[in-house]
Formats: sequence, C-alpha cells, structure tokens
Amino acid sequence: MSDDGKIMLTADDGSQEAFFVLEKAEIAGLSYLLVADDPQDEEALALILKEVEEGDEILYEVVDDDKELTIISKYFEELLEDVELDVEE
Repeated sequence: MSDDGKIMLTADDGSQEAFFVLEKAEIAGLSYLLVADDPQDEEALALILKEVEEGDEILYEVVDDDKELTIISKYFEELLEDVELDVEE
C-alpha cells in the first residue's frame, strides 16, 4: 500500500486497477479492507476484501458470500458513520 492508501488489485486475467483503502477491520479473527476506486465520489465502486493466506503470501479476495457481505458491510457502515454501502447482488 502506498502512502496515500492506494493499492493495486490484480484480477485473475492479469489486469490491474487502483483502489483506495478506506478502512481496515478485524472481525472474528479475519482481516477485511473496505476499498473504493474514488474516495471522494459518493457513487464510487466499493469492494470489501478479505485477507487470505496462501503459504507465505497474503492475498485479498473480494467477499462474494451474500451473508458475509451483508454482515461486514453493516460493520463498516457503523464504523464509518458518514458511509452508506449499497450491496449489489
């Protein structure tokens, strides 16, 4: 992560996109990141990422389980009072 909170996410096809880390949380022993493509835009694309260890590497995967996504998004909304997350399925 850079000094401005920007991280580069790499998709399975090798393409990369920049996101900004808005918040990090530890929930039930797991680490999650709330990231957005534009931290200043109210309509920005936001993702919740879960930290996953693979051997000696730490990776972040997009949370796609509906139940987990709902729980974690509500936690981030409470943590960041001025943020409202709309979960798209």
